Amino acid sequence: MSIDSSPEAKKAVRSDRGKSHQRAVSDARQRLTSSSGTMASYDYELLRDYAGTRLSGKYAMPILVIAIALLTSVWVPLIYLATWAAIVMVGHTAVMVSCKQFLKAGQSRFNARRQTTTFVIVEIVYGVSWATIAFLPITAAAQEVAVIQWAILLVGVAANAISSRAVPSATLANSVPGILTVGGMLVLSGSMLNYALAVLAVGAGVFFNFLARTLHKSAIKSLEHRAEKDMLIFELEEAKSMSDEARREAEQANIAKSRFLATMSHELRTPLNAIIGFSEVMSSEVLGPIENPNYKEYAADIHASGQHLLNLINELLDLSRIEAGKYELNEEAISLVNIAEDCRRMLEIRARSKGIELVAEFDEKLPKLWGDERAIRQVCLNLLSNAIKFTPQSGRIIFKVAAGDNNCQMISVRDNGPGIPESEIATVLSSFGQGSLAQKTAEQGAGLGLPIVQKIMDLHGGRFDLFSKLRFGTEVIATFPRSRVMEAMAPVRAERRKLQIYKSGAEQQA
Repeated sequence: MSIDSSPEAKKAVRSDRGKSHQRAVSDARQRLTSSSGTMASYDYELLRDYAGTRLSGKYAMPILVIAIALLTSVWVPLIYLATWAAIVMVGHTAVMVSCKQFLKAGQSRFNARRQTTTFVIVEIVYGVSWATIAFLPITAAAQEVAVIQWAILLVGVAANAISSRAVPSATLANSVPGILTVGGMLVLSGSMLNYALAVLAVGAGVFFNFLARTLHKSAIKSLEHRAEKDMLIFELEEAKSMSDEARREAEQANIAKSRFLATMSHELRTPLNAIIGFSEVMSSEVLGPIENPNYKEYAADIHASGQHLLNLINELLDLSRIEAGKYELNEEAISLVNIAEDCRRMLEIRARSKGIELVAEFDEKLPKLWGDERAIRQVCLNLLSNAIKFTPQSGRIIFKVAAGDNNCQMISVRDNGPGIPESEIATVLSSFGQGSLAQKTAEQGAGLGLPIVQKIMDLHGGRFDLFSKLRFGTEVIATFPRSRVMEAMAPVRAERRKLQIYKSGAEQQA
C-alpha cells in the first residue's frame, strides 16, 4: 500500500487535522456554555421548540379548561369553577407572553440560562394555577370530587408534559405543584381508594416527567443528526468549491502549457535542425577531412544529442496535441505488415549493435487496415525502441504482426529482458513515468513512449496491453478493432452494392 507523501497531500492532511481539532474545541466550548449539557447552539433550538409548541396550544388549553369546568359544575358551584378557570388562564397567559417575547427577541439577544429560568418560573406559576383545583369546595359526595380532582390533575399534567417536553425542567416545575397538592388532599381525605389515587398521581407524575425527558433526548438526537447533515452539506459544498477552483487552475495551467509548447516548438526546432544538419556535415566530412579525430567524434555526439532532443520535443508536442484533443488522424487504407517491416529495418542496426536478435513474425496475408500511417508507424517504433532499450546484450525480441480474435489485427513485441515489477506497471504507463530499471541503467528517455502509444490506440478505437514479470521479460500488444480491418468492411460494401443494383433494376422496370 503506497502513501502519498507529496507536499500537497501533507498540506491536505494538516488542514484536515486542523479542522478536526478546531471542531473538537468548538464542541467542548459549546458544551461548557450550554445550559442543558449538550451544545449551546442546541439550547436555542430546544427553547424555540418549547415556545412554538406552547404557542400552538394557546387556544386548545383554554378550551380544555372550559370543558373541565363545565363537566365539574355538577359537583362544584359554578362561581368557584369560574374562579379556578380564571386563575388557570392567568398562568396560561403568562406562559404565552413569555414564549412570544422569547421568539420576538431572536437569537442575537439569547441567553440560555436566563431564558430557561424564566420559562421554569412561569411554568411553576402555571402549575400552581392548575393545583388550585384541590381547594374547590365540595358540595356533593366527597369520593366523587376526589376522583374528579385526580382526573383533572392527570389531564393537566399530561397536556403540560407534552407541550413542555423540549425543556424537562419546565415539565417538572409544572407538574410538581399539582401532584403535591392533589396528592396531599387525597391522603388527608382518608380511605384506601384515596390513598391509591394519591399513589397513582405520584406515579403518573413520574411517568410523564420520564416521558418528557425521553422526548427531550429524542429532540437532541434529531438536532445532532440535523447538525451532522448540515456539516456534511457544508463540507461537500466546500469540497466542490475547492474542486472547481482546482479544475480552473488546472485548465489555466493546461492552456499555459499548450501556449508555451506552441510558441516554443518553432523556436526549438529551428536551431536544432541547424545543429543536426551541420553536425552531420562535419561528422561525414562532406567539406573535407577533419584532421583531429576527436573533433569528428564530438560532431557525431552533437548530432546524436540533437537528434535525441528533437525526438523528445516531437514526443512532447504529440502528447500535448493528443491531450488537448487536437491530434487529428489522417486515415487511409494501409498495410500493417509493410509499416512493421519498415520499422524493423530502421531499428535492426541498433539491435544488432547490442547483440540482440530481432525476430520478425509477420502474417503476409493480412488485409489492409484503415488508420493513420504516421501514427501507427510511431506505435511500432516506440514499442520496438523500448524493447531494444531494456533488453540486455545477446537478448531476443520477437516482433509479431498477426490477426487476433474476432478478425482484429495486432502488433506484439515480446522480449526476454529483466521485466517490470507489477507495482511499477501503472507508473510506466503514466506520462513521464519511469520504472526502477530505467533509473538504474540511466537510459535516455522522458517516459512518453508508452503513454503516446496508449493514446494513439485509443484514437483508433483499439486497446493496448502490457504483460510483464520479473526475470521473464515483457510483452506489449497493440490491438486494432475489427471495424478497422478492410476485409471486415467488405461484406457491408457488397450488400450496399447489391442494394444499388436492385434499386436501379426496379427503376428500369418502372
